[in-house]
Amino acid sequence: MRKIVLPLASVALVVLSSLSVSGSIPEDAQKLSAKPNIVFILTDDMRKDDLKYMPKTRSVLKAKGMSFSNAFVSNALCCPSRATILRGQYAHNTGVWTNKNISGRPAGGQAYRNKGNEKDNVATRLDEAGYRTALIGRYLGGIKNKTFVPPGWDYWFSTWGGYLRYDANDQGTIRHFGPKASAYRTDVERRKTRMFIGKSVARGKPFFAYVAPKAPHPPSIPPPRDRHAYDGLKAPRLSSFNERNVSDKPPWIRKLPRLNDVKKAKIDSHAEKRAESLQAVDDLVAGVVDTLNNANAMSTNAMSNTYIFFTSDNGWHYGEHRIPAKKARPYEEDVRIPLLVRGPGIPAGHQAHKLVLNTDYLPTFTDLACPSSSPCNTQNYSYVPDGRSLRPVLKRNATAWRSAVLLEAHHTPEGGATPAYSGIRTSSTKYVEYAGGKRELYFLGQDPYELRNKYPSAKPSARLVHRLQALRTCAGVGCRAAENRQ
Repeated sequence: MRKIVLPLASVALVVLSSLSVSGSIPEDAQKLSAKPNIVFILTDDMRKDDLKYMPKTRSVLKAKGMSFSNAFVSNALCCPSRATILRGQYAHNTGVWTNKNISGRPAGGQAYRNKGNEKDNVATRLDEAGYRTALIGRYLGGIKNKTFVPPGWDYWFSTWGGYLRYDANDQGTIRHFGPKASAYRTDVERRKTRMFIGKSVARGKPFFAYVAPKAPHPPSIPPPRDRHAYDGLKAPRLSSFNERNVSDKPPWIRKLPRLNDVKKAKIDSHAEKRAESLQAVDDLVAGVVDTLNNANAMSTNAMSNTYIFFTSDNGWHYGEHRIPAKKARPYEEDVRIPLLVRGPGIPAGHQAHKLVLNTDYLPTFTDLACPSSSPCNTQNYSYVPDGRSLRPVLKRNATAWRSAVLLEAHHTPEGGATPAYSGIRTSSTKYVEYAGGKRELYFLGQDPYELRNKYPSAKPSARLVHRLQALRTCAGVGCRAAENRQ
Protein backbone atom coordinates (compact mmCIF):
# COMPACT_ATOMS: atom_id res chain seq x y z
CA MET A 1 0.00 0.00 0.00
CA ARG A 2 1.10 3.57 -0.60
CA LYS A 3 2.70 5.40 2.31
CA ILE A 4 0.99 8.59 3.45
CA VAL A 5 3.31 11.55 3.13
CA LEU A 6 1.53 14.76 3.98
CA PRO A 7 2.72 17.94 2.23
CA LEU A 8 5.04 20.29 4.07
CA ALA A 9 4.05 23.92 4.43
CA SER A 10 7.63 25.07 4.67
CA VAL A 11 8.36 25.57 0.99
CA ALA A 12 6.36 28.22 -0.83
CA LEU A 13 7.83 27.85 -4.30
CA VAL A 14 4.61 28.42 -6.20
CA VAL A 15 3.50 31.39 -4.17
CA LEU A 16 6.95 32.94 -3.98
CA SER A 17 7.44 32.65 -7.73
CA SER A 18 4.43 34.86 -8.24
CA LEU A 19 5.53 37.57 -5.85
CA SER A 20 7.87 40.49 -6.48
CA VAL A 21 11.58 39.92 -7.08
CA SER A 22 12.42 41.09 -3.59
CA GLY A 23 10.17 38.40 -2.13
CA SER A 24 7.98 40.93 -0.36
CA ILE A 25 4.21 40.53 -0.43
CA PRO A 26 2.20 43.38 -1.93
CA GLU A 27 0.27 45.27 0.73
CA ASP A 28 -3.13 44.41 -0.79
CA ALA A 29 -2.25 40.70 -0.75
CA GLN A 30 -1.73 40.84 3.02
CA LYS A 31 -5.30 41.94 3.63
CA LEU A 32 -8.06 39.41 4.14
CA SER A 33 -10.42 39.69 1.20
CA ALA A 34 -14.05 40.28 2.10
CA LYS A 35 -14.90 37.63 -0.49
CA PRO A 36 -13.81 34.04 0.20
CA ASN A 37 -11.81 32.04 -2.32
CA ILE A 38 -13.37 28.89 -3.77
CA VAL A 39 -11.59 25.81 -5.12
CA PHE A 40 -13.82 23.21 -6.76
CA ILE A 41 -12.12 19.87 -7.51
CA LEU A 42 -14.12 17.53 -9.75
CA THR A 43 -12.98 13.99 -10.49
CA ASP A 44 -14.35 11.88 -13.34
CA ASP A 45 -16.29 8.60 -12.77
CA MET A 46 -15.30 8.38 -9.08
CA ARG A 47 -17.59 6.39 -6.82
CA LYS A 48 -18.31 7.44 -3.26
CA ASP A 49 -16.39 4.48 -1.83
CA ASP A 50 -13.31 5.24 -3.98
CA LEU A 51 -12.47 7.89 -1.41
CA LYS A 52 -10.88 5.20 0.74
CA TYR A 53 -7.95 5.15 -1.71
CA MET A 54 -7.16 8.84 -1.09
CA PRO A 55 -5.54 9.17 2.36
CA LYS A 56 -4.25 12.72 1.88
CA THR A 57 -7.64 14.01 0.77
CA ARG A 58 -9.33 12.39 3.76
CA SER A 59 -6.72 13.95 6.04
CA VAL A 60 -6.78 17.53 4.72
CA LEU A 61 -10.46 17.77 3.75
CA LYS A 62 -12.65 15.15 5.44
CA ALA A 63 -10.96 15.32 8.84
CA LYS A 64 -10.86 19.13 8.72
CA GLY A 65 -14.18 19.75 7.05
CA MET A 66 -17.59 18.31 6.31
CA SER A 67 -18.44 15.08 4.48
CA PHE A 68 -21.81 14.39 2.91
CA SER A 69 -23.36 10.93 3.16
CA ASN A 70 -26.17 11.72 0.70
CA ALA A 71 -24.62 13.61 -2.21
CA PHE A 72 -26.03 12.76 -5.65
CA VAL A 73 -25.95 13.65 -9.32
CA SER A 74 -29.20 13.80 -11.24
CA ASN A 75 -27.86 12.51 -14.56
CA ALA A 76 -24.97 10.08 -14.04
CA LEU A 77 -23.07 10.88 -17.22
CA CYS A 78 -20.07 13.19 -17.72
CA CYS A 79 -21.32 16.02 -19.96
CA PRO A 80 -24.88 16.25 -18.58
CA SER A 81 -23.54 16.27 -15.02
CA ARG A 82 -20.90 18.90 -15.76
CA ALA A 83 -23.43 21.09 -17.56
CA THR A 84 -25.61 20.84 -14.45
CA ILE A 85 -22.68 21.86 -12.25
CA LEU A 86 -21.81 24.86 -14.42
CA ARG A 87 -25.42 26.07 -14.68
CA GLY A 88 -27.11 24.80 -11.50
CA GLN A 89 -29.87 23.24 -13.61
CA TYR A 90 -31.27 19.80 -14.26
CA ALA A 91 -30.49 18.27 -17.68
CA HIS A 92 -34.01 18.98 -18.91
CA ASN A 93 -33.18 22.67 -18.53
CA THR A 94 -29.55 22.72 -19.72
CA GLY A 95 -30.56 20.70 -22.78
CA VAL A 96 -27.42 18.54 -22.42
CA TRP A 97 -28.44 14.89 -22.24
CA THR A 98 -25.60 12.89 -23.76
CA ASN A 99 -21.86 12.83 -24.39
CA LYS A 100 -22.00 11.63 -27.96
CA ASN A 101 -24.01 12.75 -30.98
CA ILE A 102 -27.14 10.71 -31.60
CA SER A 103 -28.78 10.74 -35.04
CA GLY A 104 -26.57 13.65 -36.04
CA ARG A 105 -27.77 15.93 -33.24
CA PRO A 106 -25.04 17.86 -31.38
CA ALA A 107 -24.41 16.55 -27.88
CA GLY A 108 -22.15 17.21 -24.93
CA GLY A 109 -20.19 20.44 -24.97
CA GLN A 110 -21.34 21.42 -28.44
CA ALA A 111 -25.00 21.18 -27.39
CA TYR A 112 -24.11 23.24 -24.30
CA ARG A 113 -22.46 25.89 -26.49
CA ASN A 114 -25.20 25.91 -29.15
CA LYS A 115 -27.83 26.60 -26.50
CA GLY A 116 -25.95 29.68 -25.30
CA ASN A 117 -25.19 28.23 -21.88
CA GLU A 118 -21.67 29.70 -21.87
CA LYS A 119 -23.10 33.23 -21.69
CA ASP A 120 -24.50 32.76 -18.18
CA ASN A 121 -23.03 30.25 -15.73
CA VAL A 122 -20.89 29.97 -12.62
CA ALA A 123 -17.85 31.51 -14.35
CA THR A 124 -19.60 34.59 -15.75
CA ARG A 125 -21.44 35.23 -12.48
CA LEU A 126 -18.34 35.00 -10.29
CA ASP A 127 -16.30 36.97 -12.82
CA GLU A 128 -18.86 39.77 -12.62
CA ALA A 129 -18.60 39.58 -8.84
CA GLY A 130 -14.88 40.46 -9.02
CA TYR A 131 -13.42 36.97 -8.89
CA ARG A 132 -10.38 35.79 -10.77
CA THR A 133 -11.62 32.58 -12.38
CA ALA A 134 -9.85 29.52 -13.80
CA LEU A 135 -10.79 26.25 -15.43
CA ILE A 136 -7.99 23.69 -15.26
CA GLY A 137 -8.62 20.19 -16.62
CA ARG A 138 -11.64 18.63 -18.29
CA TYR A 139 -14.38 20.89 -19.60
CA LEU A 140 -17.07 19.37 -21.84
CA GLY A 141 -16.41 16.85 -24.59
CA GLY A 142 -17.49 17.15 -28.21
CA ILE A 143 -16.72 20.84 -28.76
CA LYS A 144 -15.69 21.65 -32.33
CA ASN A 145 -13.72 24.90 -31.85
CA LYS A 146 -10.89 23.76 -29.58
CA THR A 147 -9.17 27.17 -29.42
CA PHE A 148 -12.19 29.10 -28.14
CA VAL A 149 -12.07 30.37 -24.54
CA PRO A 150 -15.60 30.80 -23.15
CA PRO A 151 -16.54 34.10 -21.49
CA GLY A 152 -16.07 34.51 -17.76
CA TRP A 153 -12.79 32.59 -17.44
CA ASP A 154 -9.66 34.60 -16.67
CA TYR A 155 -7.37 31.58 -16.95
CA TRP A 156 -8.22 28.67 -19.26
CA PHE A 157 -6.31 25.40 -19.42
CA SER A 158 -8.73 22.76 -20.70
CA THR A 159 -7.35 19.29 -21.42
CA TRP A 160 -8.52 16.31 -23.47
CA GLY A 161 -7.08 12.99 -24.57
CA GLY A 162 -5.16 10.46 -22.50
CA TYR A 163 -3.10 10.59 -19.33
CA LEU A 164 0.39 10.70 -20.86
CA ARG A 165 -0.45 11.88 -24.38
CA TYR A 166 -3.02 14.68 -24.47
CA ASP A 167 -3.76 18.17 -25.71
CA ALA A 168 -4.67 21.39 -23.97
CA ASN A 169 -6.23 24.70 -24.88
CA ASP A 170 -3.84 26.96 -22.99
CA GLN A 171 -5.37 30.42 -23.11
CA GLY A 172 -6.49 29.89 -26.72
CA THR A 173 -3.35 28.11 -27.93
CA ILE A 174 -3.32 24.34 -28.54
CA ARG A 175 -0.44 22.60 -26.79
CA HIS A 176 0.56 18.94 -27.01
CA PHE A 177 1.85 17.00 -23.98
CA GLY A 178 3.60 13.69 -23.40
CA PRO A 179 4.80 11.08 -23.16
CA LYS A 180 7.39 11.97 -20.50
CA ALA A 181 6.46 11.22 -16.89
CA SER A 182 6.86 14.91 -16.04
CA ALA A 183 3.97 15.65 -18.43
CA TYR A 184 1.56 13.29 -16.65
CA ARG A 185 -1.77 15.04 -17.01
CA THR A 186 -2.91 15.27 -13.39
CA ASP A 187 0.54 16.50 -12.31
CA VAL A 188 0.51 19.26 -14.93
CA GLU A 189 -2.96 20.27 -13.77
CA ARG A 190 -1.72 20.28 -10.17
CA ARG A 191 1.13 22.64 -11.07
CA LYS A 192 -1.20 24.91 -13.06
CA THR A 193 -3.63 25.03 -10.13
CA ARG A 194 -0.93 25.94 -7.62
CA MET A 195 0.39 28.62 -9.96
CA PHE A 196 -3.08 30.12 -10.39
CA ILE A 197 -3.68 30.16 -6.64
CA GLY A 198 -0.27 31.65 -5.95
CA LYS A 199 -0.71 34.45 -8.47
CA SER A 200 -4.24 35.21 -7.25
CA VAL A 201 -3.07 35.42 -3.64
CA ALA A 202 -0.19 37.68 -4.66
CA ARG A 203 -2.61 40.02 -6.43
CA GLY A 204 -4.94 40.16 -3.46
CA LYS A 205 -7.93 39.08 -5.57
CA PRO A 206 -10.56 36.52 -4.58
CA PHE A 207 -10.39 33.51 -6.87
CA PHE A 208 -12.49 30.63 -8.12
CA ALA A 209 -10.60 27.59 -9.40
CA TYR A 210 -12.56 24.85 -11.21
CA VAL A 211 -10.11 21.94 -11.27
CA ALA A 212 -11.18 18.82 -13.16
CA PRO A 213 -8.66 15.98 -13.51
CA LYS A 214 -9.46 12.99 -15.76
CA ALA A 215 -8.91 10.31 -13.12
CA PRO A 216 -10.18 7.74 -12.51
CA HIS A 217 -11.91 7.70 -15.93
CA PRO A 218 -10.85 4.82 -18.23
CA PRO A 219 -8.22 3.86 -19.23
CA SER A 220 -7.24 4.85 -15.67
CA ILE A 221 -3.50 5.07 -16.23
CA PRO A 222 -1.56 6.04 -13.08
CA PRO A 223 1.73 7.95 -13.14
CA PRO A 224 4.83 5.71 -13.13
CA ARG A 225 5.46 6.40 -9.44
CA ASP A 226 2.08 4.92 -8.48
CA ARG A 227 1.83 1.92 -10.81
CA HIS A 228 2.23 -0.54 -7.94
CA ALA A 229 0.57 1.43 -5.16
CA TYR A 230 -2.39 -0.95 -4.98
CA ASP A 231 -1.11 -4.19 -6.49
CA GLY A 232 -3.61 -6.99 -6.05
CA LEU A 233 -6.51 -4.73 -5.13
CA LYS A 234 -9.97 -6.23 -5.57
CA ALA A 235 -13.09 -4.24 -6.37
CA PRO A 236 -15.66 -3.96 -3.56
CA ARG A 237 -17.93 -6.97 -3.18
CA LEU A 238 -21.21 -5.35 -2.21
CA SER A 239 -24.34 -7.42 -1.70
CA SER A 240 -25.38 -6.38 -5.21
CA PHE A 241 -22.13 -7.61 -6.77
CA ASN A 242 -22.86 -10.28 -9.40
CA GLU A 243 -26.45 -10.31 -8.19
CA ARG A 244 -27.72 -13.89 -8.08
CA ASN A 245 -31.43 -13.35 -8.65
CA VAL A 246 -32.39 -10.60 -11.09
CA SER A 247 -35.87 -11.89 -11.91
CA ASP A 248 -37.33 -8.73 -10.38
CA LYS A 249 -35.22 -6.43 -12.57
CA PRO A 250 -36.06 -4.91 -15.98
CA PRO A 251 -35.27 -7.06 -19.05
CA TRP A 252 -32.01 -5.23 -19.87
CA ILE A 253 -30.67 -6.39 -16.50
CA ARG A 254 -32.23 -9.87 -16.63
CA LYS A 255 -30.42 -10.61 -19.88
CA LEU A 256 -27.00 -9.92 -18.36
CA PRO A 257 -25.14 -13.17 -17.56
CA ARG A 258 -23.58 -13.69 -14.17
CA LEU A 259 -19.97 -12.59 -14.02
CA ASN A 260 -17.46 -15.38 -14.58
CA ASP A 261 -13.94 -15.49 -13.17
CA VAL A 262 -12.47 -13.77 -16.25
CA LYS A 263 -14.87 -10.83 -15.96
CA LYS A 264 -14.29 -10.60 -12.21
CA ALA A 265 -10.54 -10.47 -12.78
CA LYS A 266 -11.01 -7.71 -15.36
CA ILE A 267 -13.13 -5.70 -12.91
CA ASP A 268 -10.49 -6.15 -10.20
CA SER A 269 -7.68 -5.11 -12.55
CA HIS A 270 -9.55 -1.98 -13.52
CA ALA A 271 -10.33 -1.18 -9.86
CA GLU A 272 -6.60 -1.41 -9.11
CA LYS A 273 -5.74 1.00 -11.92
CA ARG A 274 -8.50 3.38 -10.87
CA ALA A 275 -7.19 3.47 -7.29
CA GLU A 276 -3.65 4.06 -8.54
CA SER A 277 -4.74 6.84 -10.91
CA LEU A 278 -6.40 8.59 -7.97
CA GLN A 279 -3.05 8.91 -6.17
CA ALA A 280 -2.06 11.85 -8.38
CA VAL A 281 -5.42 13.47 -7.62
CA ASP A 282 -4.63 12.91 -3.93
CA ASP A 283 -1.37 14.79 -4.51
CA LEU A 284 -3.28 17.55 -6.31
CA VAL A 285 -5.64 18.05 -3.36
CA ALA A 286 -2.74 18.06 -0.92
CA GLY A 287 -0.89 20.53 -3.16
CA VAL A 288 -3.83 22.94 -3.10
CA VAL A 289 -3.93 22.87 0.70
CA ASP A 290 -0.15 23.16 0.88
CA THR A 291 -0.16 26.25 -1.35
CA LEU A 292 -2.89 27.89 0.71
CA ASN A 293 -1.11 27.05 3.97
CA ASN A 294 2.13 28.50 2.63
CA ALA A 295 0.26 31.72 1.89
CA ASN A 296 -1.23 31.60 5.38
CA ALA A 297 2.26 31.40 6.84
CA MET A 298 3.02 34.67 5.02
CA SER A 299 0.03 36.42 6.65
CA THR A 300 -2.25 36.48 3.62
CA ASN A 301 -4.99 34.39 5.34
CA ALA A 302 -5.51 32.35 2.18
CA MET A 303 -6.33 29.00 3.81
CA SER A 304 -8.56 30.54 6.44
CA ASN A 305 -10.53 32.36 3.75
CA THR A 306 -10.90 29.54 1.21
CA TYR A 307 -13.62 26.96 0.64
CA ILE A 308 -12.45 23.71 -0.96
CA PHE A 309 -15.06 21.42 -2.52
CA PHE A 310 -14.16 17.90 -3.63
CA THR A 311 -16.61 15.73 -5.58
CA SER A 312 -17.19 13.67 -8.75
CA ASP A 313 -19.36 14.01 -11.86
CA ASN A 314 -20.85 10.51 -11.47
CA GLY A 315 -20.15 7.08 -10.07
CA TRP A 316 -19.19 3.76 -11.67
CA HIS A 317 -20.18 0.09 -11.68
CA TYR A 318 -17.87 -2.60 -10.30
CA GLY A 319 -20.10 -5.54 -11.17
CA GLU A 320 -23.16 -4.60 -9.13
CA HIS A 321 -26.40 -6.00 -10.59
CA ARG A 322 -24.12 -7.93 -13.00
CA ILE A 323 -23.15 -4.63 -14.69
CA PRO A 324 -19.39 -5.01 -15.28
CA ALA A 325 -18.56 -1.32 -15.83
CA LYS A 326 -19.74 2.13 -16.95
CA LYS A 327 -22.45 4.42 -15.59
CA ALA A 328 -25.57 6.38 -16.70
CA ARG A 329 -28.06 4.21 -14.80
CA PRO A 330 -30.21 5.23 -11.81
CA TYR A 331 -28.65 2.73 -9.38
CA GLU A 332 -26.83 3.98 -6.29
CA GLU A 333 -23.38 3.07 -7.65
CA ASP A 334 -23.89 5.61 -10.45
CA VAL A 335 -25.78 8.49 -8.83
CA ARG A 336 -24.20 8.65 -5.36
CA ILE A 337 -20.89 10.49 -5.27
CA PRO A 338 -18.33 11.71 -2.70
CA LEU A 339 -18.57 15.28 -1.44
CA LEU A 340 -16.15 16.91 1.00
CA VAL A 341 -16.10 20.60 1.89
CA ARG A 342 -13.58 22.49 3.99
CA GLY A 343 -13.71 26.21 4.68
CA PRO A 344 -14.39 29.10 7.07
CA GLY A 345 -16.84 28.18 9.81
CA ILE A 346 -17.26 24.56 8.68
CA PRO A 347 -16.91 22.16 11.64
CA ALA A 348 -14.05 19.70 11.36
CA GLY A 349 -14.95 16.05 11.00
CA HIS A 350 -18.70 16.65 10.73
CA GLN A 351 -20.91 14.43 8.56
CA ALA A 352 -24.02 15.92 6.96
CA HIS A 353 -26.97 13.75 5.97
CA LYS A 354 -29.07 16.21 3.94
CA LEU A 355 -29.91 15.29 0.36
CA VAL A 356 -27.63 17.41 -1.82
CA LEU A 357 -27.38 17.50 -5.60
CA ASN A 358 -25.04 18.78 -8.30
CA THR A 359 -27.60 21.51 -9.07
CA ASP A 360 -26.52 23.08 -5.76
CA TYR A 361 -22.95 24.10 -6.56
CA LEU A 362 -23.61 27.27 -8.58
CA PRO A 363 -26.09 28.75 -6.07
CA THR A 364 -23.71 27.79 -3.24
CA PHE A 365 -20.74 29.52 -4.85
CA THR A 366 -22.63 32.72 -5.62
CA ASP A 367 -24.12 32.72 -2.12
CA LEU A 368 -20.70 32.33 -0.49
CA ALA A 369 -19.17 34.91 -2.83
CA CYS A 370 -21.89 37.53 -2.68
CA PRO A 371 -23.93 39.02 0.14
CA SER A 372 -27.66 39.18 -0.62
CA SER A 373 -27.29 42.84 -1.63
CA SER A 374 -24.39 42.13 -4.00
CA PRO A 375 -24.86 42.58 -7.76
CA CYS A 376 -24.08 38.91 -8.43
CA ASN A 377 -27.19 37.91 -6.51
CA THR A 378 -29.48 40.68 -7.72
CA GLN A 379 -28.62 41.13 -11.39
CA ASN A 380 -31.24 40.19 -13.94
CA TYR A 381 -29.73 36.95 -15.15
CA SER A 382 -31.16 34.85 -17.97
CA TYR A 383 -32.40 32.10 -15.64
CA VAL A 384 -32.90 31.07 -12.01
CA PRO A 385 -30.94 27.96 -10.92
CA ASP A 386 -32.86 24.82 -10.05
CA GLY A 387 -30.59 24.07 -7.08
CA ARG A 388 -30.16 25.72 -3.71
CA SER A 389 -27.29 27.10 -1.65
CA LEU A 390 -25.57 24.66 0.69
CA ARG A 391 -24.51 27.51 2.97
CA PRO A 392 -27.12 26.65 5.67
CA VAL A 393 -25.91 23.04 5.70
CA LEU A 394 -22.26 24.08 5.83
CA LYS A 395 -23.02 26.45 8.71
CA ARG A 396 -25.24 23.82 10.39
CA ASN A 397 -28.28 26.10 10.59
CA ALA A 398 -30.43 24.58 7.84
CA THR A 399 -34.11 24.37 8.70
CA ALA A 400 -36.39 23.48 5.78
CA TRP A 401 -34.63 21.33 3.20
CA ARG A 402 -35.44 19.16 0.21
CA SER A 403 -36.79 15.67 0.78
CA ALA A 404 -36.33 14.39 -2.79
CA VAL A 405 -34.17 14.74 -5.90
CA LEU A 406 -34.85 14.00 -9.55
CA LEU A 407 -32.94 11.32 -11.46
CA GLU A 408 -33.13 11.60 -15.24
CA ALA A 409 -31.42 10.41 -18.41
CA HIS A 410 -31.98 9.87 -22.11
CA HIS A 411 -31.04 6.61 -23.75
CA THR A 412 -27.32 6.83 -24.54
CA PRO A 413 -24.61 4.51 -25.86
CA GLU A 414 -22.87 4.99 -22.49
CA GLY A 415 -25.92 3.60 -20.67
CA GLY A 416 -25.88 0.33 -22.58
CA ALA A 417 -29.39 -0.92 -23.26
CA THR A 418 -31.00 1.20 -20.57
CA PRO A 419 -33.92 3.24 -21.96
CA ALA A 420 -34.51 6.88 -21.08
CA TYR A 421 -35.85 7.29 -17.57
CA SER A 422 -36.94 9.69 -14.89
CA GLY A 423 -37.00 8.83 -11.21
CA ILE A 424 -37.38 10.28 -7.77
CA ARG A 425 -35.02 9.51 -4.90
CA THR A 426 -35.96 10.35 -1.30
CA SER A 427 -34.07 9.42 1.86
CA SER A 428 -35.91 6.09 1.98
CA THR A 429 -37.42 5.37 -1.45
CA LYS A 430 -36.42 5.27 -5.11
CA TYR A 431 -39.00 5.07 -7.88
CA VAL A 432 -37.97 5.02 -11.56
CA GLU A 433 -40.13 5.15 -14.69
CA TYR A 434 -38.52 3.99 -17.95
CA ALA A 435 -39.53 4.77 -21.51
CA GLY A 436 -41.50 1.77 -22.66
CA GLY A 437 -43.33 1.29 -19.38
CA LYS A 438 -40.95 -0.61 -17.09
CA ARG A 439 -40.75 0.52 -13.46
CA GLU A 440 -38.47 0.01 -10.46
CA LEU A 441 -39.38 0.69 -6.83
CA TYR A 442 -36.95 0.25 -3.95
CA PHE A 443 -37.44 0.84 -0.24
CA LEU A 444 -33.88 1.81 0.57
CA GLY A 445 -34.20 1.67 4.34
CA GLN A 446 -34.61 -2.11 4.22
CA ASP A 447 -32.86 -2.61 0.88
CA PRO A 448 -29.92 -0.19 0.48
CA TYR A 449 -28.30 -2.29 -2.29
CA GLU A 450 -31.46 -2.36 -4.44
CA LEU A 451 -31.79 -6.12 -4.50
CA ARG A 452 -35.60 -6.26 -4.37
CA ASN A 453 -37.61 -4.34 -6.91
CA LYS A 454 -41.05 -4.11 -5.30
CA TYR A 455 -42.87 -3.03 -8.46
CA PRO A 456 -45.56 -4.10 -9.36
CA SER A 457 -46.39 -6.06 -6.20
CA ALA A 458 -46.08 -2.74 -4.38
CA LYS A 459 -46.91 0.61 -5.93
CA PRO A 460 -45.48 4.05 -5.19
CA SER A 461 -47.81 6.43 -3.41
CA ALA A 462 -49.85 8.79 -5.59
CA ARG A 463 -48.04 11.64 -3.84
CA LEU A 464 -44.64 10.29 -4.89
CA VAL A 465 -45.78 9.86 -8.50
CA HIS A 466 -47.16 13.40 -8.57
CA ARG A 467 -43.88 14.76 -7.23
CA LEU A 468 -41.98 12.94 -9.97
CA GLN A 469 -44.31 14.41 -12.58
CA ALA A 470 -43.65 17.89 -11.20
CA LEU A 471 -39.89 17.39 -11.03
CA ARG A 472 -39.38 16.07 -14.56
CA THR A 473 -40.46 19.42 -16.07
CA CYS A 474 -39.64 21.81 -13.22
CA ALA A 475 -37.52 24.97 -13.47
CA GLY A 476 -36.02 27.36 -10.93
CA VAL A 477 -38.09 27.92 -7.81
CA GLY A 478 -40.54 25.30 -9.10
CA CYS A 479 -37.85 22.64 -8.71
CA ARG A 480 -37.17 23.65 -5.14
CA ALA A 481 -40.90 23.59 -4.35
CA ALA A 482 -41.29 20.11 -5.87
CA GLU A 483 -38.21 18.83 -4.02
CA ASN A 484 -39.58 20.19 -0.73
CA ARG A 485 -43.15 18.94 -1.16
CA GLN A 486 -44.03 16.15 1.25
